[in-house]
Amino acid sequence: MTSTPKDQGSSEGTKLNPGDQAEPGTPGTGENLCPDCNGSGRIGVTSCPNCGGTGKIIEGISGG
Repeated sequence: MTSTPKDQGSSEGTKLNPGDQAEPGTPGTGENLCPDCNGSGRIGVTSCPNCGGTGKIIEGISGG
């Protein structure tokens, strides 16, 4: 099994942002507000680098 580095995205063209822990739709994950911009997508007058300006990140939601 191979893994894709977070900054390269998947073979389907999904680009992951630095704050994403997994690709969208991965079992056991979900959308959450970006902790860096509090969901606004902006820090000051620039786009948030953690969420790519979306205000959302993908993170794990279930325990093991």
